[in-house]
Amino acid sequence: MRREELDGVLVFGHHGRPVLVFPAQEGNRYEWEERGMLAAVAELVEAGRVKFYCVDSWDSSIWHDDWLPLEERAQRHGGYEHWLLHHVVPLIHSDCAGFQEIITGVSFGAYHAANLTLRRADLFPLALCLSGIYDVSSIGWGERGDAVYFNNPADYVAGLGGDHLDWLRSRASLLLVVGRGAWEDSTGSLEQTHRFAAQLAEKGIRHELDVWGEDSPHDWPAWRAQIAHHLPRFA
Repeated sequence: MRREELDGVLVFGHHGRPVLVFPAQEGNRYEWEERGMLAAVAELVEAGRVKFYCVDSWDSSIWHDDWLPLEERAQRHGGYEHWLLHHVVPLIHSDCAGFQEIITGVSFGAYHAANLTLRRADLFPLALCLSGIYDVSSIGWGERGDAVYFNNPADYVAGLGGDHLDWLRSRASLLLVVGRGAWEDSTGSLEQTHRFAAQLAEKGIRHELDVWGEDSPHDWPAWRAQIAHHLPRFA
């Protein structure tokens, strides 16, 4: 499998639909390689159907910096989004032109995937979200202001309406996958995934909910099986 570093982004593959990958909570761009996620879909990569772009998370200094109130965490998230939109996206476009991107992530990486698709469906119309958290208000403390609201899918999806909602209905699509195994409940992923799917359904935003069984924990073996099951449909 072809592998290269492009200015802080780890790239796998030689051709195909680009897939922007967020790691799990506080993870880095090497995680999907080290945890076997890329090996699980190696046939797609070698066949030139997908090309992966793996980025670092900034979670340790943003959403999971326990010293910061939630609103400041959300404000700092703006810097991460700016880096993604003004550094990573142009890099992908120059390296892999002519395709619409997929965005994906596991655990807290699924939050990033869902949030970016809903905020910038013009760039990332499809999000594959595995065992996600979609309400960041549950991870912090302090008062919540506009920065939290506009980066918290559980908040802003409830408030969507008018022309922007119509546009999202025509553009965005989310696949929400979760298991019923170990830690899916204790991490909040199982409950939040069901609740988020219900919010999307209420607003008429295109989505699919796929709930796996008790043999699918909040862990890498389940995520490897899930990405191998679903990604071929979109590449």
